[in-house]
Amino acid sequence: MEHREFKDALYAQFARIGSALGSEKRLEILDLLAQAPRHVEALAAETGMSVANVSQHLQVLRQARLVESARSGTRVVYRLGDESVLRLWMGLREVGEERLTDVRALADAHGPGKTADVGLEAARALAREGKAILVDVRPAHEYEHGHLPEAISLPIGELPLRIDELPRDRRILAYCRGAYCLFADEAVTILAEHGYDAARLADGWSEWRVLSRPY
Repeated sequence: MEHREFKDALYAQFARIGSALGSEKRLEILDLLAQAPRHVEALAAETGMSVANVSQHLQVLRQARLVESARSGTRVVYRLGDESVLRLWMGLREVGEERLTDVRALADAHGPGKTADVGLEAARALAREGKAILVDVRPAHEYEHGHLPEAISLPIGELPLRIDELPRDRRILAYCRGAYCLFADEAVTILAEHGYDAARLADGWSEWRVLSRPY
């Protein structure tokens, strides 16, 4: 193979990844799969798309080897290909935050509030010292797939009914799917209304996975 042919063939392969990432809906699917594997119907419900549309997007992601699938009973369950796919998604997001002013403007106008800026390591240190409780407010199946050490599960939908399970003599630190997830903000609002000293972690499970498995 000549030099030019080699380069054309090589970059065409890399372009498969770029093409698969060139859809806001496929990026949302990757973000959800970063939390836990899901079947098509669950992804459709969470993204507001039809099952047919989700299936089409998943096929594109599969062809680029960004997701994998396995049968579980009568359903096919999808998951990220491996940790490198998570790092790719987080890296893309970081570049967007650094280079696109619209990202910061959207986050400031509509994203998580400024209730707290507690870092992951600081939060874990407070939890280990018995000064705070880490509360994972994501859906239970996401917690079961993986969560921050020391964290307990209290899904946002159950929080109002189970709020008395939390101690009042420690700070409550809520986290969810990541920097742009709003579940933790909702949790802090509910907790504050009930007299708790509560704060939102600056990041979430996806960030912790990347931090605990460096490049």
